[in-house]
Amino acid sequence: MQRNARTRRGAVAAAIAVGALLLSGCGPTGPAGPPASSGTVSDPSAEPPPSGTASPSAIEPGRLDEPVAVATGLDAPWSIAFVDERTALVSERDSGTILEVSASGAVRELAQVAGLSHGGEGGLLGLAVGDGHLYWYGTAADGNRVMRVALTGEPGSLELGQPQEVITGIPASGNHNGGRIAFGPDRLLYVTTGDAGVPGAAQDPGSLAGKILRLEPDGTIPADNPFPGSPVYSLGHRNPQGIAWDEDGTMWASEFGQDTWDELNRIEAGANYGWPQIEGIAGVAGFTDPVQQWQPTEASPSGIAIAEGSIWIANLRGASLRQVPLTEPSASTVHWQGRFGRMRDVAVAPDGSLWVLTGNTDGRGSPADGDDRILALAP
Repeated sequence: MQRNARTRRGAVAAAIAVGALLLSGCGPTGPAGPPASSGTVSDPSAEPPPSGTASPSAIEPGRLDEPVAVATGLDAPWSIAFVDERTALVSERDSGTILEVSASGAVRELAQVAGLSHGGEGGLLGLAVGDGHLYWYGTAADGNRVMRVALTGEPGSLELGQPQEVITGIPASGNHNGGRIAFGPDRLLYVTTGDAGVPGAAQDPGSLAGKILRLEPDGTIPADNPFPGSPVYSLGHRNPQGIAWDEDGTMWASEFGQDTWDELNRIEAGANYGWPQIEGIAGVAGFTDPVQQWQPTEASPSGIAIAEGSIWIANLRGASLRQVPLTEPSASTVHWQGRFGRMRDVAVAPDGSLWVLTGNTDGRGSPADGDDRILALAP
């Protein structure tokens, strides 16, 4: 479960191949063909282990009041994306490292993305797995971008192919980079972008800053996007951080406010969420209000996930895990207040448990022994 369980030989080789496109700035390698029928690698549990060996046992998730550590010693982790029921990938923002984490707690360095700029809030941010590829959102010298690579191999020895550009030219800065990526129920890729320190860009439909974007997996623009020929799905965002969908297909997003209100928004195609004209619930015509708001000192909502009829929100400054019932999204319950420090991301594992990333080594927290860690619980 400790960081010293990592292996490094594969990571060094992968860093050259994965980072080549970012370092050289050359164009994409071309379309990868149609999506595969499955977005996961093969499950080794279908075959018996070699004679004399046994598969490591998965760590049983804890309870909400007593979560269990799956892994410890992570360095500024930012995002969790599951490959299959036994394997997750985790991004480390500052080092650009992609970790392979098994349900048994083994941690392996899969790759290190070269050419990233990790000052402030930039670096290697969101991860997503779909259509046989790993997608990542990263900050480079010329802006934020989303890349993808073919994901092959078996858990414990996954491999990455050559990188391809999905979208580039997203404004970047030391703060407000957005960075969350996820596949929706429509199998399209959604991307959150921050205003990059230029508030007015959030209201500019021609800018990729301060938006939620919607793309085909290869980066082309869906024909039914709300703004023809544009990847923009919604606008008027300051720094959206988490996105997730409930069973009805409704999209939800968490958002960092400025000094007044952080937000939980119900996202609709073409809607304008008001920044910088308004912040929080304002009731101004032409803008869509959040369904819930909090003062930044008690929230700073980062990644979100939906499980067991609730939206689960990882709070950074609030140092807690917030639970919002879908039946009453204007209400919430706070768990773990100050117990594990800052929370960066939360994801639903294939077995229904929640994996939560702490965020105490990002330069703004107070790391405890073993930080940062992945906590698992049954909601």
